[in-house]
Amino acid sequence: MAGTKELPAIETKLPSDELQRTTSITLDGHGNTIITRKDGETFEISEKAERALLWKFDLRILPLLACMYLFNALDKSNLGNAKTAGLEKDLGMAGTNKYNILLSIFFIPYVLTAPFLGILGKMYGPSRVLPCMMFTFGTMTLLTVAAYNFSGLLALRWFLGMAESAFFPLVIYYQTQFYRRGELARRLAIFYAASNIAYAFGGLLAFGVFHIKRGVLPSWKYLFVIEGSLSMAMAVVAFIFLPRSAASAWFLSPEEKKLAFYRIQIDSSAIVEEKFELREAAKILNHWTSWLILAIEMCLGIPLQSVSLFLPQIVARLGYSTVKTNLYTVAPNITGAAMLLVLAFASDYSRWRFPFIALGFLFTFCGMIIYASIDVLHEKTVAYFACFMMTWGTSAPSVLLDVWYNNNIADENRRLLLTSIGVPVANVMGVVSSNIFRNRDAPQYIPALSTTAAFGALGLVLTLVLGGYMIIDNGRRDRKQGRRLRARDVPTELLRDGPACDDFRWFY
Repeated sequence: MAGTKELPAIETKLPSDELQRTTSITLDGHGNTIITRKDGETFEISEKAERALLWKFDLRILPLLACMYLFNALDKSNLGNAKTAGLEKDLGMAGTNKYNILLSIFFIPYVLTAPFLGILGKMYGPSRVLPCMMFTFGTMTLLTVAAYNFSGLLALRWFLGMAESAFFPLVIYYQTQFYRRGELARRLAIFYAASNIAYAFGGLLAFGVFHIKRGVLPSWKYLFVIEGSLSMAMAVVAFIFLPRSAASAWFLSPEEKKLAFYRIQIDSSAIVEEKFELREAAKILNHWTSWLILAIEMCLGIPLQSVSLFLPQIVARLGYSTVKTNLYTVAPNITGAAMLLVLAFASDYSRWRFPFIALGFLFTFCGMIIYASIDVLHEKTVAYFACFMMTWGTSAPSVLLDVWYNNNIADENRRLLLTSIGVPVANVMGVVSSNIFRNRDAPQYIPALSTTAAFGALGLVLTLVLGGYMIIDNGRRDRKQGRRLRARDVPTELLRDGPACDDFRWFY
């Protein structure tokens, strides 16, 4: 074809008779991608058609996923709000460390079951497994109304951790089936911003609910009734409307389904909708970079869980009433969502990930150090600003880190397995967070704040180390192969076998 640039062929699974194996990929003079199928037919991917397709995904997939994650975050964080309204006293836990045990127990099944639910999600489709998980954790939240002692709430927290374990990893994997690598960060950020909005909304909801003084139940239990019921209702909606994959979406025309399939084939997955094989997936753990990523996830997990679980207690140190404390958690969470979107859009635009992850860790470090080193009661403005920095520093790295390594793994099975391990590893650090914020250290919480700051600093260093290695390794490969490619120009076939592939070039 005249005026075209030949790119290497790419292998794909055949999900239908119409979506066939690609034998060649070329670029025409207008920058459009021309797919040549096994039967000799060609298919054109134009920028205009892609924009129209993305608009459909953004309107029909993202809002639904964002609402699902909003309720997921509400059901995960409402215990902190309930504590400020007398949960410990009502359940006979006042003056003990049982509240910390409730927080810790959540993360044990969260880690143990996440890989297995992730595999189920791969086998049966996230569009079915995610709503089922959501209905289950909504039920556990609603059943909190029936808890009248520590043991009952402990059991419910265990099953809540199981039901929520693979939720975020499956959403990440699900979105990689719809969006290219350079489109993923800002979409995932919009989705994840729902968690910050959830914490803000949770504070507002608690502010309203805790005004109930004459109900048949303690005021904090109404919080669980509302949030659990809404989660269950949203799960039914998601089960009905979420498509199994981009190529089978009910709202796309036949031509758009082809476009959705082939655009992912050339820029995201080496084999689209690949059948799960555990032995192949486990090969991702042979690479030392995967273990460094898991170490960064651990460093991220402590600041993330400390802020999400204990922000009401941190703000309470400023000396406000119970009602005002929950209200004052709203603004930091809203700005955290805004900072996440700013950094994610900048990351997608620049095609760089690790500098923005490092910046997030820096925000966390500074926020914790400032808050721990000042007289909070006499410098409330500075202390409250430090709370804002804490939320800035926990939101962005949690998204961009997951996007970073998902961008560098073309094998769907390996991508899902590492995500199903990495995200729970970050969350299991909530066990540490829930045990460093001890009642005997209140209200200063100096050991907890300094520990969180230390992990933020270590995460910053490890992120810069991995990013620097990627830059050096890309330069070495470029010199070896006599070429210089930008990250945005590298097709997925160069990433097919992960870091072990000789042609592999990091997307940093």
